[in-house]
Amino acid sequence: MSKALGELEQSILFAVLELESGEAYGVTIREAIQRRTGRSVSSGAVYTGLDRLRDQGLVTSWMGEPTAERGGRRKRLYRLQPAGLEALDRSVRMFRSMSEGLIGRLDTRLREARGE
Repeated sequence: MSKALGELEQSILFAVLELESGEAYGVTIREAIQRRTGRSVSSGAVYTGLDRLRDQGLVTSWMGEPTAERGGRRKRLYRLQPAGLEALDRSVRMFRSMSEGLIGRLDTRLREARGE
């Protein structure tokens, strides 16, 4: 069995999936994670995660064309590899399987813990 993805790795892969129209680079990935989760993630954490995912063969990267809005600098763009799609699918399926039939119990226990 392959290593399970961590929460940040899953979030990065979902963001790359969302942005796969050629706009998946560090800043937009970070923004997508924050927009979807409400969680602020540092740029360093995103880039470290992307490097780790690239080393595992889950994403690929390349340098885009220079852009005027970046003063002629190029962006490193990212795309999911088939292995990344498979890893993300396994992670989502595992979460669904583990949570199946337990969300109601979780809600009940949370209300009890909050004294509701």
